[in-house]
Amino acid sequence: MAYRKTAAEGGSGLGLLIALYDTLAGDLRRAAAAERNNDIVQRAREVNHALLVIAYLEQWLSQGTGGELADQLAALYASLRRKLIEAQARRSAAILEEQMALVLQVREGWQAIELRSTPAPEILPPVHTHRSAGASPMQTERRRLSWSA
Repeated sequence: MAYRKTAAEGGSGLGLLIALYDTLAGDLRRAAAAERNNDIVQRAREVNHALLVIAYLEQWLSQGTGGELADQLAALYASLRRKLIEAQARRSAAILEEQMALVLQVREGWQAIELRSTPAPEILPPVHTHRSAGASPMQTERRRLSWSA
């Protein structure tokens, strides 16, 4: 939950996409658990929410420029939707878990892209605020920047 809030506040497109995949995987995990517990109402609630997330992901695709990746993602989302309906009809927690694994695999790919596109933090040398008595600013700076291991 904190990750999703951070992603939303940061506004990164990839961060938001990853948060949606996290939400989708969580929905599928909870739906599989509900199926195993014979809680049909909870399973239906989780699958319905997963279908809403998939619809949102599909809408996001339609706003993009298209291309081969968009076509592949559209096919993935259509397949997910079919499998979720099949899982409900067959009352199969295994199908839900298989789809969750697939969603997490795609999510890892998006996260790898996000990590490659995030600039590394700049590391600066420590700042010393005190100066030795009688030392010139240049001597203080030289001492601050020289060190040995």
